[in-house]
Amino acid sequence: MNDLYSRHRRVLPDWLALYYDDPIELSHGEGRHVWDTAGRRYLDFFGGILTTLTAHALPEVTKAVSEQAGRIIHSSTLYLNRPMVELAERIAQVSGIPDARVFFTTSGTEANDTALLLATTYRRSNTVLAMRNSYHGRSFSAIGVTGNRGWSPTSLSPLQTLYVHGGVRTRGPFAHLDDRAFIDACVADLKDVLGHTRPPAALIAEPVQGVGGFTSPPDSLYASFREVLKEHGVLWIADEVQTGWGRTGDHFWGWQAHARSGPPDIVTFAKGIGNGMSIGGVIARSEIMNCLDANSISTFGGTQITMAAGLANLTYLLEHDLQGNARRVGGLLIERLRAVGAQLPGVREVRGRGLMIGVELVRPGTDEADPQAVAAVLEAAREGGLLLGKGGGHDTSALRISPPLSLTVAEAEEGAAILEQALRSTY
Repeated sequence: MNDLYSRHRRVLPDWLALYYDDPIELSHGEGRHVWDTAGRRYLDFFGGILTTLTAHALPEVTKAVSEQAGRIIHSSTLYLNRPMVELAERIAQVSGIPDARVFFTTSGTEANDTALLLATTYRRSNTVLAMRNSYHGRSFSAIGVTGNRGWSPTSLSPLQTLYVHGGVRTRGPFAHLDDRAFIDACVADLKDVLGHTRPPAALIAEPVQGVGGFTSPPDSLYASFREVLKEHGVLWIADEVQTGWGRTGDHFWGWQAHARSGPPDIVTFAKGIGNGMSIGGVIARSEIMNCLDANSISTFGGTQITMAAGLANLTYLLEHDLQGNARRVGGLLIERLRAVGAQLPGVREVRGRGLMIGVELVRPGTDEADPQAVAAVLEAAREGGLLLGKGGGHDTSALRISPPLSLTVAEAEEGAAILEQALRSTY
């Protein structure tokens, strides 16, 4: 056990998870690669849990942060803040929400917490609909709408939460149906739930479930949900903490795969926009954002240094069409991994879109989740110089692949080759 790990164990919580049997300390990164303190280089296919959106040590972002730090780092929201206004303007413009207002937080958890506050206040209801297998953060209210037992340390909640079907396409009671019938069954389930409860405030849903193993419903499911929700006045909160900013390739926002019935009422974001800096936020129609009748501020949300990073990162993302790169390179990577998976009995499914890819593993000859195999593949991939993530719900276990969106074709092929070897060494 190395010295830093021993010190970590002595002063930090036991429930603070670490990857790998021999945890690594990362010293620096560049592009799509990171190095540990032993000098070992890794191709990063997890991006700090989808936070490193463009590249490690992107010069445009580091320059913006350095220059801003030389002027002023922080002043709180009690003073006018030019970088915050400028980034809010850019985000409102690309949000797809009419008359959009933006509130900045420091994390996705805090963003979802704020969205729940807005929705329950606006609707005067503490009943919330959420998806099974979902994850929305670690605050008291966010845990209360998380439909994933592995990330729910308490059943206590300020909310009454009701879970509906639809977030997982290939498991559950509707998995055998075709896409149209699947959507119809999920809509019928939603209508049934609404018939048994007081009027809910909102449905909160990830367009692609992140911690749940990069699962997603057929396109237009949430559009069909939206039609029903509108009839009851129920708001739709799209949790874009992991799916936003072009990661899915086909769309800038994950909700746009479900846009037939219009945009969400509220969108939450975080992770990638800061490229490692702590930025989260909420986008909502002005009437919803302005519904609070008490004062509020944010001490660290929207601080100048993080806003400078977000502006530089978003500009680079748009000017270099990293969404298009995610679509092109991600499409190649998915097909490459599907070809590998077709040869291995433990690979149940390779799913995803863009550079948000899940590889679900099962015990060969069964349909049972295999978390031990996922752990073994993570270790083997690390030995091969590749960092991956993992996730899944109560009956799933998946590898999570989410590299920076500037990933090259050569790097995608390199990572796929390392992962193939890790899978073959496990099965």
